[in-house]
Amino acid sequence: MTLYLPSLAQDDVRFPPVTEALDHPDGLLAIGGDLSPARLMSAYRNGIFPWFGEDDPLLWWSPSERAIIQPTEFHASRSLQKAARKSGMTVTLNQAFERVIAICAEIRGPEQTWITHEMQAAYCQLHHQGDAHSVEVWQGNTLVGGLYGVSVGAIFCGESMFSSTTNGSKFALWQFSQYFAHQGGQYIDCQMMTPHLASLGAQPWSRHTFIDALHAHRDRPIADGYPPQRLADWRIT
Repeated sequence: MTLYLPSLAQDDVRFPPVTEALDHPDGLLAIGGDLSPARLMSAYRNGIFPWFGEDDPLLWWSPSERAIIQPTEFHASRSLQKAARKSGMTVTLNQAFERVIAICAEIRGPEQTWITHEMQAAYCQLHHQGDAHSVEVWQGNTLVGGLYGVSVGAIFCGESMFSSTTNGSKFALWQFSQYFAHQGGQYIDCQMMTPHLASLGAQPWSRHTFIDALHAHRDRPIADGYPPQRLADWRIT
């Protein structure tokens, strides 16, 4: 079957309306363009994200359903709370962005990851300009879990996470959810719904509902001091 997609111009970072995204495959919206910081931020501000393989053209998506976590409703199971208290793990923010994104790519292997070298370089640019952030989980001096994503006002668009120890990525998302809520953050966009995300409190939202929330909060500033340098002083309750 032939797919007809809008081709993005190199000198124009605008996207087609997300209502024009395909039903099959769900959410495929456009092709081409580049991964410049301006285009990436234009995408996230409109509920769009890039997703493509190493040998694929640049593909842009806005699926009909989004997985959304409201930070105050993150579900921390009793077993997670107990394990976190005993683990001695600490959490930092923006202390090892390049390592986090590289590990997220490595653990999936070259045949499965969409986090290509081109993608890593692009998100590192976003990080250096203050729009992309990482959360790191440490066991002593060893990085054992983390996640990264893009901030759009009071919404955090999560991209990927990893864990090399039990509960490492859950701990990262839990701690970040607590802090983000305290600073006035409203929603964490996890993109695609999975049973794992559902177990952590993610809810399926329609594209329309998500876009409405995004437009309402994408220009909303959150508290001074965000992002901080460390989350380690946040006590688990």
